[in-house]
Amino acid sequence: MGLLGILLALGLLVWLAYRGWSVLLLAPAAALIAAAVSREPLPRSLDPNLYGSAAQFLAQFFPLFLLGALFGKLMDDSGSVAGIARFMTERMGARRAILAVVLAGAMVTYGGVSLFVAFFVLAPMAQALFRAAVFRGG
Repeated sequence: MGLLGILLALGLLVWLAYRGWSVLLLAPAAALIAAAVSREPLPRSLDPNLYGSAAQFLAQFFPLFLLGALFGKLMDDSGSVAGIARFMTERMGARRAILAVVLAGAMVTYGGVSLFVAFFVLAPMAQALFRAAVFRGG
């Protein structure tokens, strides 16, 4: 039942996030749903030992995420991400928007941006590609 609860909570999280709900509010609610469906006592799900592990993870990987975010912002402000999007659109056409987004993501991550940060950098470029595909009747 635990795996089903996780999948249910994740599905609800994704569905509501696509509907415009704030992920900052949804993530704790989804975690509580997954914990409730697991039939474990709720205090056991909020084990204080997990906090130490989470803090250790943040301390270990925060510099990586921070530098990746700074590099991603630099790429966005310099226009290189828009250039990659334009290049992909010209080469692949609006009909292959999904492939263009995947390849642009590969190029950005190959350039040194972490995949987590690349998603947020590429989101406006993906949206522009899909608008171009719909506008051109792709």
